[in-house]
Amino acid sequence: MPLTQFQHCLVLAEDLEETKNFYVDILGLRVGDRPPFEFDGYWLYVGDTPCIHLAKQDMGAGGEDYLERKSGRQAKDCGPLDHIAFVATGIDKFVDVLEKNNIAMRHRTVPNLKLHQIFVKDPNGVTIELNYDYEESKKFEEAQA
Repeated sequence: MPLTQFQHCLVLAEDLEETKNFYVDILGLRVGDRPPFEFDGYWLYVGDTPCIHLAKQDMGAGGEDYLERKSGRQAKDCGPLDHIAFVATGIDKFVDVLEKNNIAMRHRTVPNLKLHQIFVKDPNGVTIELNYDYEESKKFEEAQA
């Protein structure tokens, strides 16, 4: 029974609107269809995939059935999740958006993979990794030199 597709991760937000705006305005995801759950939230899409689900950190009684961790438990109870990664394009425009919004970023080039990565934090401290292909990152790195 092999895995066939990654579907989504759930981000519990201290400020739901600020977090939604980060993923939409900064990362370029779009708000899409979401079932009428008993708690507030958003499903954010890349293409046709609702890959980021957002909900308030305090979902209330209606949300308890949808969580592995229950009220009062800390995020560390969810395991050792470190970051969420996306394949991206438009590195120069993305860096410009980050700089204009005063969002800290960290760059890294992966040896032997010809891959450039940018790491940012969402408003809740979740690390987001953006992966750019070699040709695009090469142009960016040359421009930064």
